Amino acid sequence: MDEHAHGCTCFIIPSKMLRQLADEATSASERHSLLDQVELSAHLRGQRSVAPLVMGLVAATGEKRRTVYDAQHKTALPGKLVRGEDSKPSSDKAVNQAYDGAGATYDFYREVLKRNSVDGKGLRLDSTVHYQTNFNNAFWNGQQMVYGDGDGKLFLGFTGAIDVIAHELTHGVTQYAVPGGLVYADQSGALNESISDVFGSIVKQWTLKQNVEQADWLIGAGIMAPAVGKALRSMADPGNKELTWSGDDQPKNMAGYVQGGDVHTNSGIPNHAFYAAAIALKGNAWDKAGPIWYKALSLLTSNSTFADMAKATSDSAALLYGVNSAEQHAIQAAWKVVGVA
Repeated sequence: MDEHAHGCTCFIIPSKMLRQLADEATSASERHSLLDQVELSAHLRGQRSVAPLVMGLVAATGEKRRTVYDAQHKTALPGKLVRGEDSKPSSDKAVNQAYDGAGATYDFYREVLKRNSVDGKGLRLDSTVHYQTNFNNAFWNGQQMVYGDGDGKLFLGFTGAIDVIAHELTHGVTQYAVPGGLVYADQSGALNESISDVFGSIVKQWTLKQNVEQADWLIGAGIMAPAVGKALRSMADPGNKELTWSGDDQPKNMAGYVQGGDVHTNSGIPNHAFYAAAIALKGNAWDKAGPIWYKALSLLTSNSTFADMAKATSDSAALLYGVNSAEQHAIQAAWKVVGVA
């Protein structure tokens, strides 16, 4: 990857969600804790990662290599090594979940899309658990996965949700697969988030062996306390608060596009386009819709728009299934559903 490519420090929980929860907090200590986490997130996003060379260790072609560290409730990364590839399970549930989730994501990309790890060259998958104390987030920092434990009141932890793990690791895939990476702002940033939701959802469906009709199409189901909500987002019906949480402001088509909006907000539009395509193509999302979306990544540029993604997926479908194929028509129709020409 070009050293100047656009990677991102990308969080599963948007800062605007933490701010809303802070506004609704019932105690000053809870409010201050949430706002402190917003500040820390902003600080981390502003940093360029400078990690030792071992962090980028490349495994042999086709070899799965996972390493899990324990931050011991501090912020220094990567932390203490607690589990490596082929070592025995830990007594720590979060360690095992991070290890297993990284493995499932690696296996999906390797077996279904023939990709060797996030960079396509066998990059070792490093994860750190127990980041900070009561940290209500998980993120990809351009080199590795990092998981907080949640505060137990609003968020219940992040390592138990395979779609969250695959979502964050897919930020790494996008970083390497899109020439130059996707700028993390405006429509290119919303595409970055959407691509992670798409493959987070597909990995979850693949792991559970669910077809497009059986899948719940929710992102982050189970990471929030019931009092907060059921999930972060719905790809089937973006913005439906009954399915997600009270602050879900995602539009499902261009009529609701928020100019200058948060990348986690406008990502609802390409999310719904993928959902519409997968439903139209039927069967398993990883059979046709997923490979079409994946092949499209190499056809994008750093500042790609939704219209560029629509063209890239249409072109990808043509390359895989032929010009004017039923698959290409299904992709084109899906983008029309969300108002993208």
